[in-house]
Amino acid sequence: MLLSICIPTYNRPKHLLNCLNSLTLQSYKNFEVCISDNASDLDIKKIIKPFKKKLNINFNRNKKNLGFALNLLKVSSMANGKFIWFLGDDDLLVKDSLKYLIKKMKKNSDVDFFWVNSFYLDVKNIKNFPQPFNTKNLPKNMVTHSKIKKDIKTNFFGIIDKKISFDYLLGIFVCVFRRDLWEKNLDVIDNKKIKDKKTWSNFENTCFFIKVFCEAFSKSKAYICSKPLSVNLYGVREWVSLYPFVEIVRIPEALDYYRSKGLSFTNYVINKNYALRNFFNFFAKIIITGNNGGLNYVDFKKHFFFNLIYPNAWLSIPYFFWRKIKNILINITKFFLK
Repeated sequence: MLLSICIPTYNRPKHLLNCLNSLTLQSYKNFEVCISDNASDLDIKKIIKPFKKKLNINFNRNKKNLGFALNLLKVSSMANGKFIWFLGDDDLLVKDSLKYLIKKMKKNSDVDFFWVNSFYLDVKNIKNFPQPFNTKNLPKNMVTHSKIKKDIKTNFFGIIDKKISFDYLLGIFVCVFRRDLWEKNLDVIDNKKIKDKKTWSNFENTCFFIKVFCEAFSKSKAYICSKPLSVNLYGVREWVSLYPFVEIVRIPEALDYYRSKGLSFTNYVINKNYALRNFFNFFAKIIITGNNGGLNYVDFKKHFFFNLIYPNAWLSIPYFFWRKIKNILINITKFFLK
C-alpha cells in the first residue's frame, strides 16, 4: 500500500464526519485511513462505523488524552503505507485529489517528501449544506495556501520559502512523506518536553515533527504540488487565540532550527524577516490577551529583543496602519460604487 491517511481527532464529530465523507468520494481507493481519538467526550466509533464499508479504517481510542503531539505520534504508528499524509479532522479532500497525488508520487519515485497546496475556507461556508458535506458544493473561488502556479522538484530545504509555505511546515497537514524515514528518526524528539499537554507551551510539543523532518529529509528530494488537493477549514480550531504567538514566536523558532540543520544563511534571513511582518502588533495582542495568548511562554530576550535586528520587526508598525487605511479606502470605494 502506497498511502496511509492519518487523522488525529478530539471532540469534533461533525467535522470528522465531513472529512471521512470527502475520502469516500475519492475515485482512487487503494489507501488506508488511520484514526486516533484522543479520549473524546463523545463516542467517535458511532461516526466511523458507517464508513467502514467504504474505507479501510484502522481505529484507536486513547484511554486518556495524550495531548496533540503524542496523539499525532500515535496515529502515525498505526500506519502501514509507504507514505503518510496527516489530515486534520476538520480538513476535506478535493474530488480526485488522491488520484492526482498518487500519479505524481509514482512518476517521482525518487522523492521522499511532497508538499501539497491547499485551499482555505471559512467553516461557515459548509454549515448551510446537508451533512455530511459533499465536496461538490465547495465554492469555486477559494483562497489558496500558496499562490505558486507550477510544480517544482527540489530538495527539502527548497520548500522553506515564503512563496511556498508562509507557515514553514507548521501546518503539517500539507505534508506527505515516506514513513520509514519518519520512523527511523523519531529518536530526535525530547520525550520529556513533548509530554507537556499545554498547547504550544514549548517548541517540542508544537514543532517536534519539524525536528523529525529535518533529520529524516534534509538530504532528500522534495516535490511541490501546486494544485490544491485539500481544504483547510478555519474558524474551527480551539487555539485561534494563540495564532499571533505561533506566528512571531514558534515560526521564527522553526526557522532557527532549519538554519541549524542546513537551511542557507540567505534563505534563513529572508524568511525570518518575512515571518516578523506582524511583529509589534502581534506582540501587543499577546501582551493584551496575557496567558490566553501565550504570554507565559514568551522569552522576551530570545523572542523579542533578538528579533529587533530584522527590518520587518520595525516596519510591522507602518504595515499595520497601512493595512487599516487600505481597508477603509476599499470600504469607502465599495460604498460609493453601490
